[in-house]
Amino acid sequence: MALTQPAAGPAQRPVTLRNPYSSLPDWVYPTFVVCVLGLFSLYAIWVVFFNTQGRFGPYLSPFYSPEVKVWLIPPALWVAWAPLAFRLTCYYYRKAYFRSFFWHPRSCAAKEPSRGTYRGETGFWIFNNFHRFAFYLTAAQVGFLWYDVFTAIWYHGALHLGLGDLIMLINVICLSGYTFGCHAFRHLTGGGLDCFSCHRARYRLWKGVTVLNVKHDTWAWASLFTVGLTDLYIRLLIFGVIPHGAWN
Repeated sequence: MALTQPAAGPAQRPVTLRNPYSSLPDWVYPTFVVCVLGLFSLYAIWVVFFNTQGRFGPYLSPFYSPEVKVWLIPPALWVAWAPLAFRLTCYYYRKAYFRSFFWHPRSCAAKEPSRGTYRGETGFWIFNNFHRFAFYLTAAQVGFLWYDVFTAIWYHGALHLGLGDLIMLINVICLSGYTFGCHAFRHLTGGGLDCFSCHRARYRLWKGVTVLNVKHDTWAWASLFTVGLTDLYIRLLIFGVIPHGAWN
């Protein structure tokens, strides 16, 4: 059967492809990322550099765990840099802030503006290779946060149940889902294997990490909100905005 070429017609304007699974305008997601990450960053700076107290009774803010107190140095400064480095170099967040704050690259389906050659994560952005090391530090901190939940519930040898315990528990669950669904941890559990059936324990662990990894973006945002909410709740107790009693 002979093949025919379509007749030449007038030049067509380039078409920008859009995500077929979303009816939202393309500016909604980057605007959301800029607003949320920007506000969280400002709040984190305020907490780390302008506050020295992160504990109220049995409750300890995730910004201050584990507790390290050295004269003249903000306590949260010893802790906050590790999860900050983990999120800053996270594969998902890198995509989010590159496309939102820098608008470059815009997306896989959108025409790139003329800004020169995209060189990826080279030069200054080589620090993203620190991600797998930041994972080890953040995983250790998640262990401390689980310890904080148990010590808050069993406070001074007695059972203590309050709204703060529930908030702290939800926070550490979300942080665990985000941390242990990390791409670096997924590679650590199953990467470099040519034969999964020869390493069944690692294969089962890899499958478990993959379940979390599939929703890595969801865990990333959920844990960001719960960290902020947990610290805010404890800070409102410290400032006396929330009355002491049944709520804590």
